[in-house]
Amino acid sequence: MTERVYLLSEARGLSRDLLGGKGFGLSEMAAAGLPVPPGLVITTEACRQYLRRGAVPGLFEEVRAKMAALEGLTGKRFGLGEGKVPPLLVSVRSGAPVSMPGMMDTVLNLGLTLEGVEALARATENPRFAWDSFRRLLAMYGEVVLGERAEVFEGMLSALKEARGARADAELSAEDLEELAYRYLRHLEARGTPFPMDPWAQLQGAIEAVFRSWNNPRARTYRRIYGIPEDLGTAVVVQAMVFGNLGEDSGTGVGFTRNPATGEKGLYGEYLRNAQGEDVVAGVRTPEPLERLKDYAPTLYEELLQVAGRLERHFRDMQDFEFTVERGRLYLLQTRSGKRTAQAAVRIAVEMAEEGLISKEEAVMRVEANALPGLLRPSVDRDKAPRPFLKGLPASPGAAVGHAVFTNEATERYAAQGLPTVLVRPETTPEDITGMYLAKGILTARGGLTSHAAVVARGLGVPAVVGAEALKVFPEEGRAVAEGVEVREGDLLTLDGGTGEVYLGAVPLVEAAGEALLEKLLAWAEPFRRLGVRANADTPEDARRARAFGAEGIGLCRTEHMFFQEDRIPWVRRLILAETPEEEALALERLFHFQKEDFKEILLAMDGLPVTVRLLDPPLHEFLPPLEELAAKAEGGDEEAKRLLERARAMREANPMLGFRGARLLLLRPAIFRMQLRALLEAARELKEAGHDPRPEVMVPLVADPKEVERARALAEELFQEYGPIPFGTMIETPRAALLAAEIAPLVDFFSFGTNDLTQMAFGLSRDDAGKFLPRYVEEGLFPFDPTERLDEKGVGRLLRMAVEEGRRANPRLKLGLCGEHGGEAGSVRFVADLLDYTSASPFRVLTARLAAAQAGLSLGAPEPA
Repeated sequence: MTERVYLLSEARGLSRDLLGGKGFGLSEMAAAGLPVPPGLVITTEACRQYLRRGAVPGLFEEVRAKMAALEGLTGKRFGLGEGKVPPLLVSVRSGAPVSMPGMMDTVLNLGLTLEGVEALARATENPRFAWDSFRRLLAMYGEVVLGERAEVFEGMLSALKEARGARADAELSAEDLEELAYRYLRHLEARGTPFPMDPWAQLQGAIEAVFRSWNNPRARTYRRIYGIPEDLGTAVVVQAMVFGNLGEDSGTGVGFTRNPATGEKGLYGEYLRNAQGEDVVAGVRTPEPLERLKDYAPTLYEELLQVAGRLERHFRDMQDFEFTVERGRLYLLQTRSGKRTAQAAVRIAVEMAEEGLISKEEAVMRVEANALPGLLRPSVDRDKAPRPFLKGLPASPGAAVGHAVFTNEATERYAAQGLPTVLVRPETTPEDITGMYLAKGILTARGGLTSHAAVVARGLGVPAVVGAEALKVFPEEGRAVAEGVEVREGDLLTLDGGTGEVYLGAVPLVEAAGEALLEKLLAWAEPFRRLGVRANADTPEDARRARAFGAEGIGLCRTEHMFFQEDRIPWVRRLILAETPEEEALALERLFHFQKEDFKEILLAMDGLPVTVRLLDPPLHEFLPPLEELAAKAEGGDEEAKRLLERARAMREANPMLGFRGARLLLLRPAIFRMQLRALLEAARELKEAGHDPRPEVMVPLVADPKEVERARALAEELFQEYGPIPFGTMIETPRAALLAAEIAPLVDFFSFGTNDLTQMAFGLSRDDAGKFLPRYVEEGLFPFDPTERLDEKGVGRLLRMAVEEGRRANPRLKLGLCGEHGGEAGSVRFVADLLDYTSASPFRVLTARLAAAQAGLSLGAPEPA
């Protein structure tokens, strides 16, 4: 039978998938001779067995055997002290193959009992430390294994501090902590979940609890957000405890080999004296920067510098490592590739390649393409900003404006109304993952730059300010107070995660500037990219921005977006109300001039590059005011409102998405078709006569039958005879069009897959309404992800692949693109990279599409660059 438990010294060479990230990192560090406390790893396979069966026969016997070896390595007995030799205590920590910081459970000081406390106090000559360690174990074990809420233990601790007049835990005496420990014990006994005084029972309970934590709500939410598979399981690391709470020559900290917010090379992190590891990441005390060690522990600081360099050279990536100092001696407890902002990811990848640590190809693959829009995040406009009312630590860059909320529930409530929020908390915990994901910004009163709030916000790409110590937060009351200013739920706040400043009200923001390092990374990526990248752009401004980001044309110009301006919408409504050919012609003539001028500007912005113009897609009644508004005006005597109301009622559809729109509208109201195409052709001709190089393409939306395409092509040919032909294509956005691709392909020059509608029709859902159930579907595993955000390869992808193959067979010259919102999502881009000629994305996601396409090219074995 394959072993399920390994000592760290035995685990070298085993995979990260088996050992989990924590166990893998520890085994690698131990093999490299770095100071790692001895320990053992229970594999992810054991976790998967436990989750399937509820038990793993024989596992605990294997654990006991390895624990005997651990006792030999440490010279201590588990849970039992003898004279000056303290008992062996262990930490029990989770460690998934993919980093999930804070999402699963940990128990420290395990093995300690009432008898063990006396032995620990005797061996260390420090009763306060012994009782402090025991009360921590009781609280963690009570929460993680026995199921009590953490707030219960925190409440008892706060009550004792208040009774003793203590501001911090460190001010409580040994006698105070002993009393607190007995309060915890009595509470657990009274609720029917007594704390076990058998160290081996503690160990078994903790291991099984860590296994179960793989499926706790916050871990499931985190996996859903980051697309982590549900079946990986977590390893469990059981490691000899070292203690940072033995006095001022002890402590605990978190270090990064480079700045995770900016990517700047150099030791970066935080340290807490006389503390245990959870104190830093939990954010309950604000630590000091590692640089302060230069002043009072220069030898330790130098050792950390050397460790950081060795870790980075060994793992060839920026490392996030946890450490403890026990009476002046350094121990490493974990290392992993550090979470970083998009800005830092680009800088680290480029600079590591230039340092020779990694290749340029690795640098290209290292950056998460979906994170690149984070580089384009806005900042506060300093010229228009008032004085900030609060200052904290700049934890995750970018600026955010939103309504203050204090709970997950409030964040969800505002998000359901489409309102941006800033989540305000004393400190965040893993339970806050849902609110953090939905919020536009995060603000905490406590915690440092490596606190839970900071790490998770950077990973999510959400601007965050942490450790704003002047802030007092009362979540249950829905309010916070700072410097005499009260903030209540719903009040607008602006925060700048790059400076740590927080403002009352909505402060104007300015867009981010371009990044030279990003341009260098994308220049390295370009030789590997096979897939073209265009932009979805409807205005000259969007077109210019997209071109600056490297778009190679416009793959989708939505003409209806040009009609909603204040001076144009009345003419659309006159078109809708037209009762005679003359009235219709007058309205169309005015709209023609608007469209022609817009087309000229867009074609000019993309001079020399293709611009695919989609003719009118939505139903005409979408250009009318809401029925309720029209009815109110009509009742007030507005004659035009009365006419519009009558027409709106006549045009009203039960399901407009499947109604009189797209090709159906254009073919039955051909004057609209001719007006739009003439405006495009006229704009191109005028530009060409002026010496420019316009390259328009025309596209008909929402076809379901070849006959529709034939009729549309015939209408277009009438104008092509006058102006000359341009590429003519159609959107493939109905399942029937995909199934009949072989019949449609000979009639067109190109297909563009409109995956927004293709997804909705394939799934039988509406994007506008699916928010009521899709999140729960994903949360409960009915769908692996939200198909409106990421292309469904299994179903929609099959339709797409079928249409591509059959369309190309029928028309070998057929050009193929994707223009739905999926065109700027990295996973979707990688799926179509070997299928299509180009993808089209919104301007700010062009960078994502370019990088994702290059990464796909590398994965597919693109030729080496010259």
